[in-house]
Amino acid sequence: MTESTPPQAPSDGYAAALAELQKILDALEAPDVDVDALASHVDRAAELLRFCRERLVAAETQVTEIVAGLEDLATESDTPEAASAADPDG
Repeated sequence: MTESTPPQAPSDGYAAALAELQKILDALEAPDVDVDALASHVDRAAELLRFCRERLVAAETQVTEIVAGLEDLATESDTPEAASAADPDG
């Protein structure tokens, strides 16, 4: 697999990728590790790690945008114009 090839995503998403990574790790740490399958296990683990990293970055970006929107909303409600608009007598 080349660096430009997108990682093959597990059908069940991030949690499934982590579970598959754990299975691969367990297989690699076993005393009777199959040397013939070693390279394919490491290659698949690399795909899964890239997939997980992409999902984490996407989630972080989304959370940052949500928090920024909430901060903007809080800032707007703290302005005098917002206070007078909320107070019909003001």
